[in-house]
Amino acid sequence: MRPRTGPTSESVSSLLVDLDEQERETIELRLERWSDDLVDALAVLYPGHDVSALTLRLVESAIAGFRAREPELRHLDQRRLLRPDWLQQPDMLGYACYTERFADTLAGIPSRLPYLRDLGVTYLHLMPLLQPREGDNDGGYAVQDYRTVRADLGDVDDLRELTRTLRGHGVSLVLDLVLNHVAREHEWARRARAGESHYRDYFHVFSDREMPNAYESTLPEVFPDFAPGNFTWDAELDGWVWTTFNEWQWDLNWANPDVLVELADVVLYLANLGVEVLRLDAIAFTWKRLGTNCQNQPEVHAITQALRTVARIAAPALAFKAEAIVGPRDLVQYLGQGRHSGRVSDLAYHNSLMVQVWSMLATGSTLLAKQALRSLPTTPPSGTWICYIRCHDDIGWAIDDGDAAAVGLNGWEHRRFLSDWYAGDFPGSWARGLVFQHNPATGDKRISGTAAALVGLSDAPDADAEGAALARLFLAHAIVAGWGGIPVVWSGDELGLPNDPHWADEPGHEDDNRWAHRERIDWTEAALSRDPGTRAGRVFQGLAHLARVRAGLPQLHASGTTDVVADTEDGVLAVRRGHPSGPMVCVYNVTGEWRHVSLDLFRGAGIRQPADAIGGHAVYAGADGQVALSPYAAWWVIETA
Repeated sequence: MRPRTGPTSESVSSLLVDLDEQERETIELRLERWSDDLVDALAVLYPGHDVSALTLRLVESAIAGFRAREPELRHLDQRRLLRPDWLQQPDMLGYACYTERFADTLAGIPSRLPYLRDLGVTYLHLMPLLQPREGDNDGGYAVQDYRTVRADLGDVDDLRELTRTLRGHGVSLVLDLVLNHVAREHEWARRARAGESHYRDYFHVFSDREMPNAYESTLPEVFPDFAPGNFTWDAELDGWVWTTFNEWQWDLNWANPDVLVELADVVLYLANLGVEVLRLDAIAFTWKRLGTNCQNQPEVHAITQALRTVARIAAPALAFKAEAIVGPRDLVQYLGQGRHSGRVSDLAYHNSLMVQVWSMLATGSTLLAKQALRSLPTTPPSGTWICYIRCHDDIGWAIDDGDAAAVGLNGWEHRRFLSDWYAGDFPGSWARGLVFQHNPATGDKRISGTAAALVGLSDAPDADAEGAALARLFLAHAIVAGWGGIPVVWSGDELGLPNDPHWADEPGHEDDNRWAHRERIDWTEAALSRDPGTRAGRVFQGLAHLARVRAGLPQLHASGTTDVVADTEDGVLAVRRGHPSGPMVCVYNVTGEWRHVSLDLFRGAGIRQPADAIGGHAVYAGADGQVALSPYAAWWVIETA
């Protein structure tokens, strides 16, 4: 029975009058299954509003979105409902890129599909391609129009055609949906500046500095170098507007339910273009609360639950991915815990795993990684990690001070060490990263750079150094591919590309060195991907091999359990994967020296005749029962077939 605070059956029935019998039954069943989730989320977000009326508005949007959904996408909905774990399959491999730096335009993507399929890609994330403001736009994250494609990339019809083509090749398209803010030039912001109070309420606007100063006392600065502070005076608006990221990115006021309704319509619009995954950009920042850092507030998860429920009613094939680059303790909440379990995002970035991979490679120690990764709460069965060694952004060292202290480290000093190491400023470092957004007041110092630059491949002085760097690179990818989520490769890393030496030459990029690792694919270089005699070929074929092996291992289904083994020697990371298909133990030597594990590690997991699935060889122990691991070894150990 529907809660009394929800819409009446009569009011819902009036929205279904022009649907045929089968369509009506479909919507009624989905409402029966999911409308309670919508009511629950709205009650959390808007306790002072008429939740019944607001629910009805969103249900009306969902039904309109369902009506507009083309038959092929409705068929996809049915397929996804019958296989809700489609994102958790071990044959999932992601690739992320900027369209113009990979294929120039949307129409150019299909010609690159053979390249992506050779790599094993089934999930393609095209970075912001909706219309941004002109000029500086934070790499496309200052959206001026959610319903228009950038003219230089194509148009909405091109996007719709691309999603059809990708589906035909078994590739799901992922797009960004910026939730925290819009560009100052967005229609809502323009109408707010024109004096329309309805749209002024879409933003956080203050007439003087009293409230901004109160908020600032607990707010961090995201970009202290080029966007200090969190509020901007706008003369046309005649007020201080909340601008977390840049003065031309206006934070939306999610305490206003009209904002939720607007964005729900955008979600359905993009779903009906054939987008299969929406990356919820800056989701952690969406709810503001005085006296906090205005990140990870409980209402953030209610917002996601409301949007997810509307999508489930209209377009259940659509999945949500939370872009929450937050501390380790806050991560799992974005996959759903407590009242939000199974009701929020399907995917979340495993930022902590990325950070620990780089920490292990720099130190040759696994003590901190074991502590940090073992301390993470269990993920819900429906939740899936996005695992990666690098993305389009800089690397911030999200290391918990408590985890560091537990293994005898000072968190602040370790974060500083990692920044110095990967900037190439620490004695003995092989890395060639770039310092991004150094904040002397807090000591925060983040790092930009391609994976090849960070492992020392791009400037390897000789064959031995190149071999070690290639081994580090393969090891890092093996760790994330063996974790059980969806491994995602950032464009260019599959070829071992170095930092772009000309990153600052493009207008608008000169103050943002993240463009050093957002290089354009050189298709002459990419043509070497099939030649194992070249550096590009060795990297590409290594990753493609990992993808092929992974696809055949049911133990790497994302719903399986991941258990970090505590009692291996330092320098060895061992991870037990639990799955009904059989046991698996992933073993990694993160050092440049030989290490050992006991044969009992595998036998204790139930593996009597161990074999490394990556290398295709049996695992043997010496007379002392110890198994030798070569420098930077990466093994996925299973029972011999």
